[in-house]
Amino acid sequence: MNNKQLGAHEMLECHEVLMCAINGINQFQLYQPYCQDEELKNILQNQLSFITNEYNTLVNALKQRMNIGTLPEVKTNSNFTPQYGLNAQAVAEIPNASVNQMNDRDVSASMLGFHKSSGIMKMHAALECTDVHIREMLIQSAKNCADQAYEIWSYMNKQGYYQVPTFDQMTSNTLMNSYQPSSMYNAQQTNQNLNNM
Repeated sequence: MNNKQLGAHEMLECHEVLMCAINGINQFQLYQPYCQDEELKNILQNQLSFITNEYNTLVNALKQRMNIGTLPEVKTNSNFTPQYGLNAQAVAEIPNASVNQMNDRDVSASMLGFHKSSGIMKMHAALECTDVHIREMLIQSAKNCADQAYEIWSYMNKQGYYQVPTFDQMTSNTLMNSYQPSSMYNAQQTNQNLNNM
């Protein structure tokens, strides 16, 4: 890499991403004593370890700009089948009166919120990046957030903590049928196919 310097805007974006990661690491440590479910404890511990390693990789990459590595990728479980629809007997959503009421639902919801906001922040930072290597690391980090969010969402959905409302079939069909393929794309595709023959 010829230019060792980052732009001011880029540096500030990286600063925000790293501060967010530190806050996430600290928050996940705070959640540990409140986990009751063994599966959630494992998810929390694995994600905490992953976030910490990813943070260290980003810090090292920014400090040693000549030797930029790659970020690890989250391994996702593609065997999960989401449960759709609302359960009329769902528990009411109300704030806890004290920290002593914190439970697995609160922990998992907080973890999900962290990954959602962190993923948005990292993708925004990547869009502002001029250094191609840092940009790619931030994109991978944003994808990792999306994958970790899906992992914790899957747990929440399975436990009934995060329900997925659905439209009736007629409303879904009406909404999706309101979109049609672009004729410009079809004409370009047809011309491409003819040229390839």
